Amino acid sequence: MEPTTSTGEGLPVYFVGQHESRRQLPVTPEVLRQAQDCNYDMLTTPITTPLFHSRVLALLSNHLSDLKDACSHEQTTPTIPSLSPADTPLTPGEIIMQLVGYASPWIDLSSPDPVVYDISRQVLELEISYAAFCGLGNVVIPGPKLQYGNSHGEGIAQYAYAVQEALALSNYTQISIQLPMMYHPDQDSKDVAGSLSPFARPEYVEEGAKSKLDFLGTWDAWHIIRTFCKYNSRLFVALSIPRYLPAIHAQTRWHSEPLRLLSLTAQTFLPNAHGYPVLMKEYPALIHRYMRLRTPPWIVLCDVGPIPGLDNPEAKIPRADGFIDTNAASDAIILPTPAEAAQLQYQHEQQQRNSKNLKDPTPQLSYIRNLQRKQPPRTVLEQFSARYQDYLQGPLQPLADNLESVTYEVFEQDPIKYDLYEQAIKKALIDWTQQSKSVSSPNGHIVVAVVGAGRGPLATRALRASEDTGIKIELWAVEKNPNAYVLLQRHNELSWQGQVHLVQSDMRSWKGPSTSLPLTHQQQQQHQQQHPSQISTTSNHYKIDILISELLGSFADNELSPECLDGITPLLNPTHGISIPASYTSYLTPIAAPKLHADISSRTPSDPTAPNTPYVVWLHAIDYLSTTPASPISVGGEPIVLAAWSFRHGPRDGDTNEAQGNNNKHNTRSARLTFPAPHRGACHGLAGYFEAVLYGDVELSTHPLRMASKSPDMMSWFPIYFPLKTPLYTPDSSLLTVTIRRATDNRKVWYEWMVESFLQPDEEGGKRDSKRPDSGKKVRLGCSEVGSSRENGCMM
Repeated sequence: MEPTTSTGEGLPVYFVGQHESRRQLPVTPEVLRQAQDCNYDMLTTPITTPLFHSRVLALLSNHLSDLKDACSHEQTTPTIPSLSPADTPLTPGEIIMQLVGYASPWIDLSSPDPVVYDISRQVLELEISYAAFCGLGNVVIPGPKLQYGNSHGEGIAQYAYAVQEALALSNYTQISIQLPMMYHPDQDSKDVAGSLSPFARPEYVEEGAKSKLDFLGTWDAWHIIRTFCKYNSRLFVALSIPRYLPAIHAQTRWHSEPLRLLSLTAQTFLPNAHGYPVLMKEYPALIHRYMRLRTPPWIVLCDVGPIPGLDNPEAKIPRADGFIDTNAASDAIILPTPAEAAQLQYQHEQQQRNSKNLKDPTPQLSYIRNLQRKQPPRTVLEQFSARYQDYLQGPLQPLADNLESVTYEVFEQDPIKYDLYEQAIKKALIDWTQQSKSVSSPNGHIVVAVVGAGRGPLATRALRASEDTGIKIELWAVEKNPNAYVLLQRHNELSWQGQVHLVQSDMRSWKGPSTSLPLTHQQQQQHQQQHPSQISTTSNHYKIDILISELLGSFADNELSPECLDGITPLLNPTHGISIPASYTSYLTPIAAPKLHADISSRTPSDPTAPNTPYVVWLHAIDYLSTTPASPISVGGEPIVLAAWSFRHGPRDGDTNEAQGNNNKHNTRSARLTFPAPHRGACHGLAGYFEAVLYGDVELSTHPLRMASKSPDMMSWFPIYFPLKTPLYTPDSSLLTVTIRRATDNRKVWYEWMVESFLQPDEEGGKRDSKRPDSGKKVRLGCSEVGSSRENGCMM
């Protein structure tokens, strides 16, 4: 049961199910059909019956009574007999894949009493095993109970073990753990009817005060469970959404996790002024964001009323199509007084009881379908990147490999980048003319060279800039790829009217523009064979006035732009030469990316270099670990992204001789950056971005805070991701220090990176220097392994 993830317009389809905690059994094809007629997509079903529940309660009660009577300290546990037909409503059939199974909510897998725990684990294993036999693809299990007397979270490890064992019972069944969005001290005191929790014996439970509200308390438990289970690809979260949303950092944290279900209960909805159940204003944005994940979670409406029409199949039930009355869509009353809330709830209940006034038998479903219908459209960038969300791609090897046409085509789909390049070229031409700079060409035209021309998009933009400004140029295009060179020749003949001087060569070995065209590579070889003592051309070479390249990678320098431009910068006009781009800067920030970590872990057995590879990836299901605090003018939560290093290109000083011979040491870089991490989390790696100054005030940016203003909807570059082999846990109010190096051995370039976690005790007076988070005494908490891409470095 995998839902369609998008509509014809590229918008996600909301896959909505209905759950009743006391559903009448069994769920038949007729019941499912009636639910689908109402516009539900699926239903939930318990795996076992109340009769089975009664049998387990009796078995446990009798066993504990026997232990008490015998004054025995042995921790023997009775064995629950196998399921009988009376114990389960499930049977293999045609509708089984359209159902989501719910394990018994009354078990307690985190109980401090070993007998209660063992009985609960037996129940889970019986239910998972039988559900897998029936072909049930998805099962939801109750989450751990965190508070027992004065102990908090002590049972999470044993809970994780039970989940691990349950996962091993089937190769296909996916398990989702039901977890509230945040930890509330009252949640563990609300046991379901017939829960095994109260059977825990007093000697295992010590009385104590309740824990405090903790926005990341349940995430903490989830992190331990999924780490214990080694990020199993069949383990998910069924997230219970509360009536009032937690702080923004809790919302973004769950966005990065593998969400399978979003559970909305009747209590999640508030009545509006007309008595209709609606969600708070903040909810639509949250749901829309979660539904833009690569695999959108399913929405399950819990205990919002039975499926209408089951008692009267002939009755005509309106279908929840999302077109609802304006009264039903109006906002909820914000924070009503207890009297207002009671009155509104009474009005709503009366409306549902009175069949004459009932306009919509499924108002919550209608509201969710209305949210689906009113989704904001995807931006151009979102439409392009949707298929690449969290998809790991190895970086290109542009010097070692000849790219295929389809790779160039993907880059050329980005009009923003080439518009910005054209703006930069125009400004450079205009400034050159207005400042009366001398030109290098004998014909008096400004010499422009596009190096790494590919299929020619920058050559086209340079010609257009020349035409628009009325400034004549002498255009050269250099490309080493022999296949792309064929296409350049065709463009020059059919589109450019022979205005471009084409050169097939590695830019680093090109001698520069000349008064007569040099021989082709094949002609040079033939000439050398026939006349080995003669040179193949007698051309007079001259300098380049404006050098244009698009050699940048996702981390700016990761595709060897510095090394490539080193070889051709000596050909630049030493007095007035312009390089486009003129400079670029690389940026980093630590992130939580559990889905990417799981993906890399699954690749490692067959590819040992996977944890040491920097990946190009459209980061979506992530959480920034270093964020700005809230303030009176900001809600906070914006990522803190720091500059690592920069490269600049232009005419070299006469005394500078950096790139002589094969020495590439001048292109090494290193940085040590410290990031404040206000909230606990697990660092899975580093997100890398860049900004480039093309010319003057024309810039390209993938920086998450500045891209929208500098180069909105630019699609050519996704961020780069430097993974950690083992996630590094960091507590609240800590520091993450990143050490990264760009290294070379003159044959290839690679990166090495490491992350350290620190606590910083308050200075005297309880104050810290907010402008320098790394100042003062620090206590190291942990350190990641050093990641190194040396084995798969970028070949020079």
